[in-house]
Amino acid sequence: MRISWSGLEEAFEFASFGRPGEAAAFLCKETGKIYLRSYLTEDVEELPDDLDDSDKYIEIPHKNELGLGKRLVLEFARESLPDAVDEVRAIFGRRGAYAQFKTLLMRRGALQQWYDYQASAQKRALREWCEENSLEIGD
Repeated sequence: MRISWSGLEEAFEFASFGRPGEAAAFLCKETGKIYLRSYLTEDVEELPDDLDDSDKYIEIPHKNELGLGKRLVLEFARESLPDAVDEVRAIFGRRGAYAQFKTLLMRRGALQQWYDYQASAQKRALREWCEENSLEIGD
C-alpha cells in the first residue's frame, strides 16, 4: 500500500493531539483513504461501520506509542541539556509539563533545537512504522 507522506503526517498529528484515545486516525488498506475520529468533537465526515476491522484498517499511532512523548523529551535533555536532566524529569512529574519544558528551553535558547530534534525523531519513527506495516511512502 502506498501512502502520501503529507497525509500520514496530518493523520499522525491528529491522532497525537491530546491524550491517547481522545482522537484516532485510520488508514484503509484497500483504498489508502484516511478516516479521522475524535471523541472531543463531532466527526467531520461519516465513518465506515467497520472501522475497527484490523484486516481492513490500520490505526495511525499516537506519538506516545512511538516513543515520541516524555521519553523523547528526556532523551533530548540527556543529549542537549545534561545539566538540566533532573529539572526536566521534575517538570514532567507535574501538570502542564510541556509548557514548562518550553519555558525552560526558551530560557536556555534551545527551543528551536528541540523542535528540530523532535521533527527528526518523528520522521524517523513514522518511516519505521511504515516499514513495519508494509506501507510505502509516496509524495
